[in-house]
Amino acid sequence: MGIDIEGYLAENKRLVDEALQSYLESGSPGQTKLREAMRYSALAGGKRLRPILMIASCDAVGGEREKVLPVACALEMIHTYSLVHDDLPSMDDDALRRGIPTNHKVYGEATAILAGDALLTDAFGLIVNKGREAGIDSGVLCEVVGDISSAAGSSGMIEGQAVDLLLTDTEEVSLGDVERMHMLKTGAMITVAVRTGGRIGGSNGNDLKRLASYGSSIGLAFQIIDDLLDIDGEGDLGKERGGDARHGKSTYPEIAGIETSKRKAAELTRNAILQLRDFDGRAEPLREIARYLGCRTF
Repeated sequence: MGIDIEGYLAENKRLVDEALQSYLESGSPGQTKLREAMRYSALAGGKRLRPILMIASCDAVGGEREKVLPVACALEMIHTYSLVHDDLPSMDDDALRRGIPTNHKVYGEATAILAGDALLTDAFGLIVNKGREAGIDSGVLCEVVGDISSAAGSSGMIEGQAVDLLLTDTEEVSLGDVERMHMLKTGAMITVAVRTGGRIGGSNGNDLKRLASYGSSIGLAFQIIDDLLDIDGEGDLGKERGGDARHGKSTYPEIAGIETSKRKAAELTRNAILQLRDFDGRAEPLREIARYLGCRTF
């Protein structure tokens, strides 16, 4: 039986937004400008895809979303920190993010760097402290911290950003280079969101492997479609369209072509859904999220 996926995404986005606002409003009153800068980017909207995937994955294995919510918010804080730093003049030098001026345009580069640093660091404190309060087993929390730090660090997202910089304005770039960059920069955090939801929900073994494969497939599909939308998409992206070309970025459509990229995204979407064939109806939100992401307008 199908679900109202737009309603599901909206309801869970609201859940994440409210929890995130609560977590970010607590803290030292002496850090007014810093915390304001943190909240500015973290509460600026966005799809909340990664925390919603974590919640949906926990639901899929029969877990308690009350346990997973603080970790889901922590992952969104880490994602937000990466966007704040990516937008800096020394990186992508972007003026808009989520439809508003980027953090460094409002608060200056130094405060933007510190706000990103604080979001990243506080996220791990949130995982441990609120995760423990929510009743997550200490052993599971250790595994979660290890998984997320690996996905966010030099083996995952940060390495992906380094590869992105390396490939910028480079003529001889292969499709394999671009896939590796996307799997690290975007895919690692999406994959860990899905796997972490399953782990907190009590899953292990083959189920976790299948969830990770699902996450890996939609992670690459998501980025390929983002690249396509940047070229010829409809609607408001929340950032300036055509930025990849202006910055000399290597993208999937640039290397493989638009039609091949569309076919690849569709193939990845089908594979993601296939990974959930042994899961019951509780995994329907994950299936519908894959279909929804695969059908974004381009």
